[in-house]
Amino acid sequence: MDVRSRNHVTVTGRAGGPVVVLAHGFGCDQNMWRLVVPILERDFTVVLFDHVGAGGSQLSAWSRERYSSLDGYVSDALEVCRDLDLGPVTFVGHSVSAMMGVLAAVREPEAFAGLVLLAPSPCFVDDPATGYRGGFSAADIHELLESLDANYLGWSGAMAPVIMGNPGRPELGEELTNSFCRTDPEIARVFARVTFLSDNRADLAGVAVPTLVAQCSHDAIAPPEVGAFVHAQIPGSRLVTLTATGHCPQLATPEETAAAIAAFVGTAR
Repeated sequence: MDVRSRNHVTVTGRAGGPVVVLAHGFGCDQNMWRLVVPILERDFTVVLFDHVGAGGSQLSAWSRERYSSLDGYVSDALEVCRDLDLGPVTFVGHSVSAMMGVLAAVREPEAFAGLVLLAPSPCFVDDPATGYRGGFSAADIHELLESLDANYLGWSGAMAPVIMGNPGRPELGEELTNSFCRTDPEIARVFARVTFLSDNRADLAGVAVPTLVAQCSHDAIAPPEVGAFVHAQIPGSRLVTLTATGHCPQLATPEETAAAIAAFVGTAR
């Protein structure tokens, strides 16, 4: 299957400019970037794509075997970059896609000019033995996944506003709810386990490309301690705390998010 069709690849922006690849998180698609794209495309070639199973991707390409771990998504991202043949790119990964970017950069560092890890979490589960705080106990995650399995649409309606934050802007939570509800429940159940059960803490030290860790000032899904941990583990990385609250700064504060990405791309070259 053609890679661009499989992942519904879209290329926009300034031809010949530095290449920025935007990768969305769980339950979303490339539409989640629509507010930052008009800002970035003034100076950069902007590449958007949908993970298989999301948005306009080819659903027939999805299989439980390939997408029951991050590896399948990492391979897809590298194939998209390879197919475009635009040289080293800055990969902007939101939430779970941040760890896809980490794994891709460890596997093929030559493909990347830099990484932007937006609201990243290498492990959502607290680890009392090491003092790591991921934001959720093991029991919390078990309950979350059980609830998702029992009633995906109900879970989406309850969880999306929590993930989005910004209770004063209910339209943002509603948008994320609708995005979740457009996802096939079976695919969502598998991707949720990949998202919430993966532990990529040990992979961070292997990143050897310039990296920006961009966390939100208040995020119920990835608290500030997580961003600080990621920054401490990736050699030479930079950490910025956005004024944005919630887990989706590209919707909550798109100008600030785009400015952070653009400033990093400018210095990483």
